[in-house]
Amino acid sequence: MSKPKLFGISGSRALRAIWGIEEVGIDYEHVPVTFGADSKEADYLTVNPNGRIPALIDGDLQLFESMAINLYLTRQYGGALYPQNTNDEATALQWSFWGITEFEPLQMQIVVQKLFTPEDRRNPKIVEGASKGLQRPLKVLDAVLENREWLIGEHFSVADLNVAAVMHLMKMIDFGYAEHSNVQRWADACYARPALARALAKS
Repeated sequence: MSKPKLFGISGSRALRAIWGIEEVGIDYEHVPVTFGADSKEADYLTVNPNGRIPALIDGDLQLFESMAINLYLTRQYGGALYPQNTNDEATALQWSFWGITEFEPLQMQIVVQKLFTPEDRRNPKIVEGASKGLQRPLKVLDAVLENREWLIGEHFSVADLNVAAVMHLMKMIDFGYAEHSNVQRWADACYARPALARALAKS
């Protein structure tokens, strides 16, 4: 069987899946498709008809959406990265969905304003509103991490991977959360992982 093939570059949301496949430690082919014109070409659209990155081919499986890719990779290849019982599995799904529903939409409002909108057209009220809105999920995360090192059990898992991967964009927009000390401690531990360093090099 051919080795898995992962499409995307680290300077995009595809970083999440690249980090995921580096965490599981399998041999794979990296195809550096960008979020530009090459992701809209006919050949790539047969892999992901949405014309977005990341995407994964593993044998007969073709998969898109970074959270789904990471859940699959860790279940298939990740050993202890994937929960070992139904309750923990449900909790991992909860946190993965939470990251992209409670956190990412507000985060992306700031990303769009700071990184993709010309300075003279930026709306500081959008940034202010989104920044204020992010305090709610940050408080939720901080409270959950008050008496534990990781989101599930006693070690880093796909739940931590997926939430931390979503939040990694905060670094690009210089959004700090040091006042949420438990989140800061947890995020520092997540971002110190060697697999992330390897993933960031996949441009």
